[in-house]
Amino acid sequence: MRVFMALIIAASAGYFLGSCNFSIIVVKLMKGRDIRNMGSKNAGLTNTLRCAGKTCALLTLIGDLAKGVVAVGIARLFCSLLDAGLAPGNDTHYIGYIAGLFAVIGHIFPIYYDFKGGKGVLVGVASFLVIDFKVFLALLAIFVVILTLTKYVSLASMISALYCPLSTLLMSWIVNNNSFGRSFIYMMMSIPIAAIVIWMHRSNIERLRNGTENKFTFHTRGIIN
Repeated sequence: MRVFMALIIAASAGYFLGSCNFSIIVVKLMKGRDIRNMGSKNAGLTNTLRCAGKTCALLTLIGDLAKGVVAVGIARLFCSLLDAGLAPGNDTHYIGYIAGLFAVIGHIFPIYYDFKGGKGVLVGVASFLVIDFKVFLALLAIFVVILTLTKYVSLASMISALYCPLSTLLMSWIVNNNSFGRSFIYMMMSIPIAAIVIWMHRSNIERLRNGTENKFTFHTRGIIN
């Protein structure tokens, strides 16, 4: 029963915090526009940078990172308070993956914004700041390398998501010295987070194939000033 309550709290905290889309909030407050009607129409960091400028993008970055961290933090706190760990060893680490997954779902399908949000990359990565900081650093390194080599944010995001389960397994098993069985479970729990992020990039995959995907630049396009 306590585990069930912890799961409900984690899913609820993740979803409702994830639904607070800071790209939509920041651009609306600062520019009076709906980011979902601008540029690529994606309520995410890259489109915010391109269409609304660096200040809006920075605030979006901070907000979307924070909500992923807070969602996992709340879930872990309540899991500990409820003593809802799993045997063996009263493991409460599992709850972070649940909160992270639902934070991503909330970001993509926000209840506050007609279920039309972003692609969940920032929130998913931010979750690992609390779930396992070493996995976060590994994914960040992969993202930076791919972005530097290709200049495609979408490709860097997808490759980072693709390597997320493997990074989770290796960091838990080899670096954190957990058993292979427990590490394998963590890996399996990270797969839905990675899968939904990749699935949300299916339009980007098509544009990459056609050679029409936009490359990353710090210069904004001046759609609004």
